[in-house]
Amino acid sequence: MLPKNAVLRIARPTDRLQSIVAMYCDGLGFSRLGEFYDHQGFDGVMLGHPHHAYHLEFTHHRGEPAGQALSKDNLLVFYVPDASEWQAQCRQMLAAGFNRVSAYNPYWDSHGQTFADLDGYRVVLQRQEWRA
Repeated sequence: MLPKNAVLRIARPTDRLQSIVAMYCDGLGFSRLGEFYDHQGFDGVMLGHPHHAYHLEFTHHRGEPAGQALSKDNLLVFYVPDASEWQAQCRQMLAAGFNRVSAYNPYWDSHGQTFADLDGYRVVLQRQEWRA
């Protein structure tokens, strides 16, 4: 079992590093937690909230194309139970350049909205409380 203080990092490549970083900072209110450049041919930026135990890492391998998302079901899901906060967050996603799309799995359309980034990866803002 992982210790209680373990931190989750989700990493994925992109061909549009700075544009993707700007989208996620503006759309989800993330901050730059760290970055590196030309580390054995890789550039990367870690995003998140300083007090949350998760963050995203976007990388670019110089000279190697990352391409688009391989599936419409590549999702990051955030549960936002308050209706007014959820609506504001949805507007913020659109203002940041995300495109609203229909969910590949229709379950996510019942209580949420799905947004695609420039690479075709998707973020769901689910208007309900997380229940295990």
